[in-house]
Amino acid sequence: MNSFWLPAFTLWWREIVRFYRDRSRVIGSLGPPLLFWLLIGFGLGGSFQSPGASNVGYLRYLFSGTAVLIVLFTAIFSTISIIEDRREGFMQSVLVAPVSRGAIVLGKILGGSAVALLQGLVFVLLAPLAGIPIGLAQGLLLIGVMFGIAFALTGLGFLIAWRMESTQGFHGIMNLFLMPMWLLSGSLFPLSGAASWLKWVMLINPLTYGVSAFQRVLLGDATPPQVASLPLCLAVVAVFGLGMFVLSWKAALQTRRAAAV
Repeated sequence: MNSFWLPAFTLWWREIVRFYRDRSRVIGSLGPPLLFWLLIGFGLGGSFQSPGASNVGYLRYLFSGTAVLIVLFTAIFSTISIIEDRREGFMQSVLVAPVSRGAIVLGKILGGSAVALLQGLVFVLLAPLAGIPIGLAQGLLLIGVMFGIAFALTGLGFLIAWRMESTQGFHGIMNLFLMPMWLLSGSLFPLSGAASWLKWVMLINPLTYGVSAFQRVLLGDATPPQVASLPLCLAVVAVFGLGMFVLSWKAALQTRRAAAV
């Protein structure tokens, strides 16, 4: 057990220390979404109307999506370290060590997830400024939802970064893939107001269920019509995260087989 959990814990801690020593990464993952929330929230607040939840202002509605965007940005910054570690030779030394590939994958994903969760919590503390009170039980449930989203997105970032050779290519793929994924998750507009063909795209987007779960917990009865119940949304997020971990683990194992050949 120590041969699995000790390397995973070491990589997890390394990701946290490495991220918060680089202040530019902290500002880069928290600053843009915060400005986005304020500018877009205040700018479109007067024209926002959500069917079934007329008492939800756009600043409050956008709060959940912005928190998820911060988690997404932080996950991207965290998984870039995989490419940097490979370029600096650190990843090669880890791969040749007598360590399970599962421990390496779990440590990297948990490290990125923890950093993304902490960044998201910093933003959630601003909820009272948007007129959203948060109780203790509500806050604990939000932590669970955010961690599930962070784990899934970091796993997705790991899966993509593991096969990339340059940070420039990684940024291009992530912007092409993850930003539309966030835009079509119900973060900017509810599913009930989307075109019929767009609704189907949003329904097959796993991030939609993460945002929906976040909104249900945060807004309660004022939540606009959602795609599914809270238990189903949590189940989809859990399956999404588990699937990304398994695929990342398989990708790491394939690297070992290729090296052996």
